[in-house]
Amino acid sequence: MAQFQKLDAFAFRSLMASSEVDQKFLGRYAKATNIANPFLSAMLYKILGLSVLLSKKLIRARRLRRLDTTRDTKSLQLYHHIIWLSREGLTILEEYVLPMVDNYAFELRVLAHKLRASFYHIFVLFHNQPSIHQTAIPSFSPNPVKGKASIDRESLRSSPPVTNGAPINPGSGSLPPGLAPVSIPKPSATFLLPARNYIPDASAYFSFASDIADLHLSGSHPIRLSVKTEYAAYLYDCLHDGEASRKLAQAAIRDVYNAPEGMDDDMFEDAAEMVAILGKMMRRGLKGSSGSSGSRSTGTTPQSTPRPGKRNGFDVGVPKVPSSSNGRLS
Repeated sequence: MAQFQKLDAFAFRSLMASSEVDQKFLGRYAKATNIANPFLSAMLYKILGLSVLLSKKLIRARRLRRLDTTRDTKSLQLYHHIIWLSREGLTILEEYVLPMVDNYAFELRVLAHKLRASFYHIFVLFHNQPSIHQTAIPSFSPNPVKGKASIDRESLRSSPPVTNGAPINPGSGSLPPGLAPVSIPKPSATFLLPARNYIPDASAYFSFASDIADLHLSGSHPIRLSVKTEYAAYLYDCLHDGEASRKLAQAAIRDVYNAPEGMDDDMFEDAAEMVAILGKMMRRGLKGSSGSSGSRSTGTTPQSTPRPGKRNGFDVGVPKVPSSSNGRLS
């Protein structure tokens, strides 16, 4: 079955807004570490460059609206480029950046873990097996529907065997003459990345990035809001959990208003854009919602995320780093 991947308009906007914040801080820390750690600075610049190229490819993917990943079409070049850029970015991040960020500011550490979740997010969107966008095969309910006759499955029996010189032996299980076996096509990018289910890893990395952002960054910090924005989009578009997405967005906005820390004009603009997107996420998927009426229909309002005091070491009170079930990408 052909695998079609689509980017929802709002999900695309959320992904781009989060990526812009990430790129801004990547450039800032790549410059800041240039003298103290030139190697780390070079790796951050490489990830920044890959992120910028990846954003351009995602914009093109948004315009194409649909990618058939099993047919030899022009869109396959774009699809392969997106997968390759994400794979290379993740390899650099896991091999060279994550082992070195423990000695730097909390912002860079949270950003590095968030970027890993973002790369897996792209794998889920464009290369997951099974595809998150495949239409489910309708199933028949065993219970009779009111007003309709029930189906007796025991009455569906195989045709009687043909005995008068028929060329087909029903007991052999062979195919009719001239009918070759048909194999289900696999995604064409398996030579770049194994075709498997990336949802468990992506979910674990988003959860971890969200936890350490809550622990070490203020509620109004743009990196923390970037984590929450993309995490909420992931929950809605990939896990199809609208309720969890709306609650996460609502709690993130409440944390912004409860944050006592100040911010400069640049951080305020980034935070304001994230809050605007999160505000729409609070009402996303609700029928007939407009303004505050949609936010009230989500049920109980979650409390703001408690933020402990400052830590001397990053590992104090930090959740355990999730490990990939399939190891690092080769």
